[in-house]
Amino acid sequence: MQSETIHEDIFDRIMGLPGLRILKPWYSKHKEVLLYLFFGGLAVFLNLGLFILFTKRFGWGDLFANVVDWIICVLFQFITNKTWVFAAETDSTKGLIAQLTGFFGGRLLTLLLEELILGIFIVSLHWNRIGVKLAAQIIVIVSNYVISKFFVFKKKN
Repeated sequence: MQSETIHEDIFDRIMGLPGLRILKPWYSKHKEVLLYLFFGGLAVFLNLGLFILFTKRFGWGDLFANVVDWIICVLFQFITNKTWVFAAETDSTKGLIAQLTGFFGGRLLTLLLEELILGIFIVSLHWNRIGVKLAAQIIVIVSNYVISKFFVFKKKN
C-alpha cells in the first residue's frame, strides 16, 4: 500500500468521486487553504449563530456573548485544524498541550482584536451588530490562519 493512500482523509476520497476527479490535482495543490476556508466558513456560521442565539434569544450582552461563543468555536477550530487542515500529529501529551496552548493563545489575541472591533463599532458607535460581527470575523479568520500555519502547526523540517 502506498503512503498516499494511508493518509487519505474523507475530503481526498470525496475528490476521488466521479465528476470530481478532474478537480483533484487542483484540490491537492490547494488543499490546506481550501480546507481552512471550508472549516473557517463553518466556524463563522457557528460563531454568528451562537452570537445571535445568545444575544437575541438569551438576552446576553454583546461582549459576553462573544466570549462564550468564542470558547465553543475555538474548540471546534482546534479539532478541525489539527485533524484535517494542517494534519498536525503529535507524539506526546506534552506536544498536544503545546499545540493547544499555542492555538488558544493565538485565538486569544484575535479575540481581543475582535472585542475591540465590536466594542468600538457596536457598543460605542451603534453600527449594525451583524454587519460588524461579519466584518470582524473576516479579519479574525485571516489572522488565525497566519498564526496557525506559521506558529502553532508549523511543519518541522
